[in-house]
Amino acid sequence: MKMRNAIFTIIAVAAIALTSCEPSTPKPYGYFRIDLPEHEYVTYDSLYPPCTMEISKYSKVMYRNAKDNKSEWIDIVYPDLNGRIYCSYTTVKGNFRALAEDSRNLVYKHTIRADAIIEHPFENKEAKVYGIMYEITGNAASPLQFVLTDSTKHFLRGALYFNETPNADSIAPISKYVEEDVQRLIESVRWKN
Repeated sequence: MKMRNAIFTIIAVAAIALTSCEPSTPKPYGYFRIDLPEHEYVTYDSLYPPCTMEISKYSKVMYRNAKDNKSEWIDIVYPDLNGRIYCSYTTVKGNFRALAEDSRNLVYKHTIRADAIIEHPFENKEAKVYGIMYEITGNAASPLQFVLTDSTKHFLRGALYFNETPNADSIAPISKYVEEDVQRLIESVRWKN
């Protein structure tokens, strides 16, 4: 009887062990869900750069002096998104072509890591605001850059960066969110004089 109970116990334990184990499959990497607020904008009125523009209510503007003292820099900071739009303003003094080419070169330095660079031109003839927004896809350091000008006096350039390792999949929702803010900024710029 003891022998029979021992055999029954061994068979029962073996059956449970064999049927309870399923092959394990690795789970895909996931990212934290980010609940982004509805877009809301405030008018930013600036003496330098001499313009008004609408920026996100959830951002703040910080000033920086350029090293070359020929341009003025502002940053539009998104503290909750760990992102920053670095903006530089330069007065055009017969050097529009050089400024435009320098800006284009800065954008296309990202081709090493970018999957594509999509150009979105912009034109507002009434306000004399012309520009281009560059959407940079892939694991480039900057997913979005833009240039705004009237081609005779004003030249405003911006580049979005996140304080994270570039990973297009993880920052895609935030990047698209800020892209909407940048589009609003571009459409709302009005030069002063």
